[in-house]
Amino acid sequence: MSSPKPAHNADTVTARLTTLPGWSYADGWIRREFATDGWRSTMLLVNAIAYLAEAADHHPDLGVHWGRVEIRLQSHDAGGVTDRDLDLARRIERLVHDQPVGWITG
Repeated sequence: MSSPKPAHNADTVTARLTTLPGWSYADGWIRREFATDGWRSTMLLVNAIAYLAEAADHHPDLGVHWGRVEIRLQSHDAGGVTDRDLDLARRIERLVHDQPVGWITG
């Protein structure tokens, strides 16, 4: 396996997040929370995110709750946020915006 890409500094991450509304940067992580219409929708979203993450060989931190999902992304091997995290965040956004209206909000 190749060595990890270096983590971006806070200014770079913040600038890149301007193309990802709803995402924020704090404590070395990019974060996003989605509201759902209940447990079933929460689990569908979590499983879809897990599928994307596994395909990207990535392991996000997820908070799973009755009506919401919290996502935190960081490349642990790089010690911060890399392009890989930002790419997964974009994929998650596409996934959410391609779903039926009403069951996930951000």
